[in-house]
Amino acid sequence: MSLTLEDPRVIEFDVRTDEMLVNMGPQHPSTHGVLRLLLRTDGEIIHEITPHIGYLHRCAEKIGENLATPQWVPYTDRMDYLAGMNMNLGMALAVEKLIGLDVPEKAMTIRVLVAELGRIASHLVGMGAYGLDLGTFSPFLYAFREREIILDLFEELCGARLTYSYFTIGGATHDLPDIIPIPPGLAALTKRNNNMKLTSLDAVEMFLNCLEPRIQAYHTLLTRNQIFIKRTAGLGILTKELAISHGCTGPVLRGSGVDFDLRRDGEPIYTRYYAGYDFDVISAPFEDAPREAVLGDNWCRFFVRMMEVVQAIKLVRQAMAKYPKSQGTYRVPYKMSAKLPVDEAYLETECPRGAMGFYIVGNDKAEPFRARAKSSCFCNLSVTAPLCEGFLLADIPAIVGSLDVVMGEIDR
Repeated sequence: MSLTLEDPRVIEFDVRTDEMLVNMGPQHPSTHGVLRLLLRTDGEIIHEITPHIGYLHRCAEKIGENLATPQWVPYTDRMDYLAGMNMNLGMALAVEKLIGLDVPEKAMTIRVLVAELGRIASHLVGMGAYGLDLGTFSPFLYAFREREIILDLFEELCGARLTYSYFTIGGATHDLPDIIPIPPGLAALTKRNNNMKLTSLDAVEMFLNCLEPRIQAYHTLLTRNQIFIKRTAGLGILTKELAISHGCTGPVLRGSGVDFDLRRDGEPIYTRYYAGYDFDVISAPFEDAPREAVLGDNWCRFFVRMMEVVQAIKLVRQAMAKYPKSQGTYRVPYKMSAKLPVDEAYLETECPRGAMGFYIVGNDKAEPFRARAKSSCFCNLSVTAPLCEGFLLADIPAIVGSLDVVMGEIDR
């Protein structure tokens, strides 16, 4: 006997649900800061996602227009507070471009060495936090164990662990220290005496020797872990065209297959820092990627950062070998009262999260007429909507986390 839809014994198969608006954040562990995501959901399916920003706005740019440029340096490392050294460098280079200042070779070597250590520390946080987003806690602890050693080294260098203000106009605030105590974490890893003293370069070399073999352990815990692959591979696919049209940069762009890095492809005032250094620009696709991975997905973006740590280690080692032979001093003196020329300068540098730009307009005063910062995370966050639409609610932390945004850089 055939049944019709009007028959009361038939259960309706077209189950319709009402759309719901869900707030994810601004207080949420997976939004990587005070970010609010407004989700329009149909059951567990995301139909629309809208990022709401501005919760961390601190008027940093307007403050910069009322201070001499060296005084604005401490505000820049509070933008991307996980990569303060790289923020300082970008701002200092923009001012040096405006006034036509050349820094000595030794200052350039110090900047490369310290900036790449900062890149390692930043990517370690990104790795650990992303694992935490997906429900694994151990990689987070291991990443912070290694990062803690870098912060100890930075503390010996400039007295600060997070907001450094070390790079300034004309070079660095001071030279690398000669003799330092061994960082406690490094002493524990290498089973050395806590009272041991060594040169700063020896301490960095000892740390790199400890970090390199542990990278393979991170790959075992995360990159090659089948649960991690199922949560990342094939999800959040960002095509090359979409990445370029939205202005994405850094690992987000290179994870989509665009071979572009400002350390190699930027302006001469910046690329000359890396002239003569041997390093590879890491970009997808990867020959050893799991078969589930798709060009531009979460897994590719994560793997780019992991491999960039290896390249940063190479750069730090080359800078350490170059440092003793570098000519000049660590800094060219620059007066706080020095007037900026009536001109403008814009410069982008390759920070851990992408191209961070600084725009300075001089007006024959010590304070700039206009101070502006262009955030890489703002452009990277703009692709959230097309990446998340059609996926499950549970996939949102994996997709947004793969963009590795820092809200302090976006809101400023």
